[in-house]
Amino acid sequence: MRHLRLALAQMNSVVGDLSANTRRIVTLIDEARQQGADLVAFPELAVTGYPPEDLVFKPSFLRENQERIHEIVAATRGITAVVGFIDVQADIYNSAAVAHDGVLAAVHHKVFLPNYGVFDENRYFRAGVEAVVVDLDGTLIGVNVCEDIWYPTGPISAQAFSDAEVIVNINASPFHSGKGEERRHMLWTRASDNLAVVAYVNMVGGQDELVFDGHSMVFDQNGALLAQGSQFREELIVVDVEVESVFRKRLHDPRRRQGLTHWAEEELPVVRTVLPSIRSKGDDRPPIAPRSLALFSPIGEIYEALVLGVRDYVEKNGFKSAIVGLSGGIDSSLTAIIAVDAIGADRVFGVSMPSRYSSDHSKSDAEELAERLGITYLTVPIEEAFSASLSMLEPAMASTEPGLAEENLQARIRGNILMTLSNKFGHLVLSTGNKSEMAAGYGTLYGDMAGGIAVIKDVLKTRVYELCRYRNEQAGEPLISESVLTKPPSAELRPDQKDEDSLPPYDVLDAILELYVEEDRSYEEIVERGYPPEIVKQVIMLVDRAEYKRRQSAPGIKVSTRAFGRDRRLPITNHFREF
Repeated sequence: MRHLRLALAQMNSVVGDLSANTRRIVTLIDEARQQGADLVAFPELAVTGYPPEDLVFKPSFLRENQERIHEIVAATRGITAVVGFIDVQADIYNSAAVAHDGVLAAVHHKVFLPNYGVFDENRYFRAGVEAVVVDLDGTLIGVNVCEDIWYPTGPISAQAFSDAEVIVNINASPFHSGKGEERRHMLWTRASDNLAVVAYVNMVGGQDELVFDGHSMVFDQNGALLAQGSQFREELIVVDVEVESVFRKRLHDPRRRQGLTHWAEEELPVVRTVLPSIRSKGDDRPPIAPRSLALFSPIGEIYEALVLGVRDYVEKNGFKSAIVGLSGGIDSSLTAIIAVDAIGADRVFGVSMPSRYSSDHSKSDAEELAERLGITYLTVPIEEAFSASLSMLEPAMASTEPGLAEENLQARIRGNILMTLSNKFGHLVLSTGNKSEMAAGYGTLYGDMAGGIAVIKDVLKTRVYELCRYRNEQAGEPLISESVLTKPPSAELRPDQKDEDSLPPYDVLDAILELYVEEDRSYEEIVERGYPPEIVKQVIMLVDRAEYKRRQSAPGIKVSTRAFGRDRRLPITNHFREF
């Protein structure tokens, strides 16, 4: 009976830190070898980190990448490893190296280069024109990269028709809500359609706006899940695959024979490589016991993505601490809790900056939250600065009524305080605006939009409430008090101000935003869904007019299918209108 012991190294690469990434890869190769793995697979561009973006235009970066892959190859004595790197020839390729017993045995160049959403791979890489199959002790293994497996034809079908029994697919697949189920459905389809074992290894970690969630998976030839990795953390997943079952399945299923009749290899040539045997005769390795793994709920995985995104943004950029403006509202409360879960209470600083319009309950809610979380809490009143600014500006704004400028002045004073404390002590400023506000332009440039990262920039207001209640449930106590969850949202920049004075109710606003921003629905289509035409018109106008603000906002962690920034790119100067 033929068995293959696979190890999937779900690792957290750091973009540009090629030496540290290499050390981690070599360590994981050793761990896989100690667990008796025949083959260990690493994520896409594990050597360089993903996405390297314009770093690939630096010859020195490419040279070091090549040097590092040689180090990794040399570390594969007694084992086979599949490692993502940049292959440099006459052009550059997003590639998977097959290293075997200290030798670079084969290289697969990614065939399908994604160029949608957050991806720009056509800008950087040349597409591959052939597929790779290696023979490891009689087991035929096809190796491909990320997007290559999302197409039903291409590398995976070429490899399967060339008798590959196991497909190893290496990935840097970013998270968004629901992505795990999309992948699962696609992978079991590829496995069952090609009558092959499919091993999918994914990167984990935060990189600027992106979060990679891991959740590596192995499916058998029937589409049954054999193993899966944890979400949002590094892990080495080891699984025993019974390869003989693939052959038996193919004997009894005529689909592959019918497909072979119509498949022409010249459409995508397959390069076959026989790897010298390094396995000792007999197999006395104790079997790997199957394990069960509980996955996060849909709201739970969004929360964990935000935590990981903040943690890696802080750690990978060398910040020692983070600072949050605590207003006593729900957005800043959620941001603070995420920060504490990401880097620890001792590294989070909360600042209350009350004005003449701040309510007593907002000030007390902010203080109570800080006490519950155990973070350092500061109070810096802005009244003196606000009064002085109004006095200074009085000649310039004479004969005008107080309005938006005076409201936003308070937000800018607060932003100035946070950035000054950041400059003084090295804190990373976490801005607290949510996606609903970012969409509608309901935020102040150089004020509450100031910061190093916008933690909940891709979280609609209604989902902010869901995340808060989720975190309270996980804690078993009200970290965020019921008064914060139930009081009407307000910026508190004028007397008795409420968000709904300027915006539609959030449940209506968010539903329209999902249709307009995430699905690109037109005005007419949204109205047909039953939403009031005047409100739809108002929301669309707010979104379109706020593009210049969003372009200047801090990067935010992507958790939706379409985030502002890399996902959604519209011109600032733009006269196209929906009505």
